Amino acid sequence: MNKIEEYKQAKDGLDVLNDIYRYAKEGWEAITEEDKTLMKWYGIFFRKHTPGYFMIRIRIPNGITHSAQIRTIADITGSLGQGFADITTRQQIQLRGIRIENIPEILDRLKSVGLSTLQTGMDNIRNVMGCPVAGLTPGELLDASPIVKQFTDIFVGNKDFSNLPRKFNVVITGCPENCTPAESQDIGLVPAIRDPEGAHEIGFNVLVGGKMGSGGFRSASPLDVWVRPEEAAHVCAQIALIYRDYGSREARTKNRLAFLIEERGEARFREELEKRMGYPLPRAGKDVRSPNRSDHIGIYRQKQPGLNYVGLNVPVGRMKTDYLLRVARLAEDYGTGEIRLTPDQNLIIPHVPDARLGYLIKEPLLKTLRYDPSEIMRGLVSCTGIEFCEYALIETKERSLRIAQYLEQELKDTKFPIRIHWSGCPAGCGNHQIADIGLEGTKTKVDGKVVEAVHIYMGGRSGPEAKRGELLLKDVPCEEVPKILKDLVKYYPPPKKK
Repeated sequence: MNKIEEYKQAKDGLDVLNDIYRYAKEGWEAITEEDKTLMKWYGIFFRKHTPGYFMIRIRIPNGITHSAQIRTIADITGSLGQGFADITTRQQIQLRGIRIENIPEILDRLKSVGLSTLQTGMDNIRNVMGCPVAGLTPGELLDASPIVKQFTDIFVGNKDFSNLPRKFNVVITGCPENCTPAESQDIGLVPAIRDPEGAHEIGFNVLVGGKMGSGGFRSASPLDVWVRPEEAAHVCAQIALIYRDYGSREARTKNRLAFLIEERGEARFREELEKRMGYPLPRAGKDVRSPNRSDHIGIYRQKQPGLNYVGLNVPVGRMKTDYLLRVARLAEDYGTGEIRLTPDQNLIIPHVPDARLGYLIKEPLLKTLRYDPSEIMRGLVSCTGIEFCEYALIETKERSLRIAQYLEQELKDTKFPIRIHWSGCPAGCGNHQIADIGLEGTKTKVDGKVVEAVHIYMGGRSGPEAKRGELLLKDVPCEEVPKILKDLVKYYPPPKKK
């Protein structure tokens, strides 16, 4: 049994709250190694690089939030944090520079506006992702955001789901625009049509066993199962419980759902799922996703007459306190107060009436958070990096932004989007292996001195034709990366038209 399993056997992570309140009085030095781990069940992360300061991760199902929540987050970052927050590739928000003595107050303030940090780390079902314009985009097969909420309500705070063998990632989407990376998830529900005897039933195909880390990208396996919207949340719950009961609890690098699928095979796993559901499940329908990918940046008509949503580029997902407050105001002044977060670390202001659209795009903030960014900047994604993450091997946020700005100047004539994703380590939080160009942090030696470096991948993509990026260059010192990327972007083939 590894040490994490020993910790969980002694105390469920959901039982650590009283200890958190105690440590708020005693100070961070009193926190045991066991509780440093278990505090992640409440989204509280001790960071070796910043002793005495913590990161807090906030769960935002489907990335759907609103101005009151964003204002509260801004107030916390401004008065008790580091003056900014980060949008993640799981459509949630992370706070930096939090002191343990302020955590009880922060948890209370978040709860007062309907926000939770529960089970956003370690061996839990993480933030459930979905299409960021669910319910808005005219082309969707179905609005899956209520299913995301239903599934989230099933497991958050429920001890039946608080002791999985490892982390567990889920995407539920009814959008054919391929805007969420379903193939890299433990469960991916993707829009599909089943047509028995001309019935034309709308639902989801089920993908299982995808991952980014623990040995690299594995594309999720089709389970050859189709589920109706009303049973989708229950199906996801049963898949997670199968993993709880049968997933390996030995070496943590070998105990994702992917390894259980490879061990047992899709047919046997499907048989166990049907046993738990109590009835046979229909075989997969027609996957209606497009091979092309949308990032939802720009101005788009909603399915609701006279309304629009505006997708804004947030470079590397970092939002200063002032920007958070200004976005909240824009959402209230020009929409309904609703705000959406995307898997590419960007944000969306929906429900903008035609008559107000021209005023919104003239707002000064939209010169920084642009609806019309360069093709280089709109595809930029970066993980946290060594600044705040103990697993990262290199600095990513500032470096990736600086290099993107260099590429913008050098390659002004780039006419098609190119996705450049940075991950500070092999865990792949920046989704680098499914990007056009992916960079994975490492270390190398130059003239006998250890320096920060990257492995460079090319040609990755998600969607129905998912492909792992091919390793092109290894151990490239970071100081050489700008010129190398300049050549790669310059000659990178444009996307094929479908």
